[in-house]
Amino acid sequence: MGHVLHAIMARPHGERRDGVPPGPHPAPWPGPAAGANAASPTELPPTLSAPAAHAQLHQLATAEPRPMTGYSRARFPHWVQQGHSCDTRETVLARDGEDVKQDENCRAISGTWHSVYDGKDFTSASDLDIDHMVPLAQAWRSGADEWTDAQRRRFANDLEGPQLIAVSASSNRSKGDQSPDQWKPPLRSYWCTYSRAWIDIKSRYDLTVTAPERDALEEMIATCYGSTGS
Repeated sequence: MGHVLHAIMARPHGERRDGVPPGPHPAPWPGPAAGANAASPTELPPTLSAPAAHAQLHQLATAEPRPMTGYSRARFPHWVQQGHSCDTRETVLARDGEDVKQDENCRAISGTWHSVYDGKDFTSASDLDIDHMVPLAQAWRSGADEWTDAQRRRFANDLEGPQLIAVSASSNRSKGDQSPDQWKPPLRSYWCTYSRAWIDIKSRYDLTVTAPERDALEEMIATCYGSTGS
């Protein structure tokens, strides 16, 4: 993919203590012209540096998973329109691919994609899923059950933070709604970035973590410093 998540310091954690998750404010999407066209890929949204992620991890509240009562993926309206006939999925496909061409309806008709979870390369968008870094059901168990549907809609379509990424369908479906203590990317070399992005999203939305989840994230962050983990 060639796009590296750059390190930045987090916003002050207290800015979100009102309990309302910030809505994404993506840059205007240029949209496709009539007929096939080349979509210029952009860099992935930045995430926390390893030291900042480690500090934020210890600011997240630890709690047992909340019940799934009332959960449905429909409570997180996703793949909404982003303008110019482009929905969230097509926007991420264009962002994360190389030499992506789209038709007049913004569908990716050609391009190449690299799945950072498992190192596989693809030339067909149909082989890719858009992964929610923090899965929808996982967010529900971590506090999103108390949000409004409008807040959940923002979370499910967040193009501002490192919440959405195009990966192989097989790796996304293997992950499901599991947290890092239950599933990690097959490529250990991606654990550093993955853990930083996971903590970033949990911090942005004031979501809780479990004790095993925190321990797994500690192990994954250690790989940023050359530790191979257990």
